[in-house]
Parts: sequence; structure tokens; C-alpha cells
Amino acid sequence: MIIAAPLRCFIVLAALGGGLAGCSKTPEELGANVGATPGSPQDFAQNVGDRVFFESDQTDLTPRAEETLNRQAAWLLRYDRGAVTVEGHADERGTREYNFALGARRAENTKQYLVARGVPASRIRTTSYGKERPVAVCNDISCWSQNRRAVTAVGEGQS
Repeated sequence: MIIAAPLRCFIVLAALGGGLAGCSKTPEELGANVGATPGSPQDFAQNVGDRVFFESDQTDLTPRAEETLNRQAAWLLRYDRGAVTVEGHADERGTREYNFALGARRAENTKQYLVARGVPASRIRTTSYGKERPVAVCNDISCWSQNRRAVTAVGEGQS
């Protein structure tokens, strides 16, 4: 016999003498904005997405990256909190010089996409870290793909 999850939870809690409170989902499980003040850098990172990813040796935005940047643009237009920085990154392969240039192009393409969606260019600064700030370190595609990114950094008091 198959019993639906809420009923199963009720039966188990009733048998143990517990209440129904244990059957409800937490705000985190429901995807609620827990702990992030609307308009804060944490809100941006958690609920909008602060990074987009690129294919190997590419600077073109993927459809998934464009979706994220559309959300970023809407958030940046809603919360005019001053300047933001778009950081370009690359994976560990290639020379230091090549990766700095690649990161710079990724950051610039990301900026231009945001500007095309109405974010004033004067609010957006770009920088490249090349391969100098990896988020994952291993000699494998699973790490390389995480490091090929552009991160939009918003901060309190930035201008």
C-alpha cells in the first residue's frame, strides 16, 4: 500500500505522540529568501545568481548565462546601489597572459550585455583575474568548467 508523504508523516507522528509541526517544510525547503535582505549583496548572490559560465576558450554568452544576466539586469535596475564590478576568470590551462586577456573579454561581454538591458555603463567596472583566482582546483573538466566564469560583484558602499 502506498501512502502519500503528508499522510505518512501524520501517521508516524501520531504514533509517536508528536504534533503536525514536524510535517511542515522549512522556509529553506520551500525556496524562501531566508537570511537575505532584499537589495543586499547576499540577496543578489542567492536569489539572482552572481556568476555566468563560459565554454572553453570562449567569450560568447550561453543561453543559460543570458538568463542569469537578464535577472541581474532587472535586479540592478530595481536596486540602484551604486557601482558593480564584473570579474572575468579563466581556467588553469593556457598562459597567464592569454588567460588575463580571456578574462577581460569575458568581463567586457558580460558588461555589454547588462548595458544592453538598461544598466548604465557608468555603474559597471570590469577587471580580469585570469587563472589567478580559481574556485575549484583539479586537473579535470569538472574544475575547469567552474573556473571559466564572470562574476558580478555588488557591494554595500561601492561607488
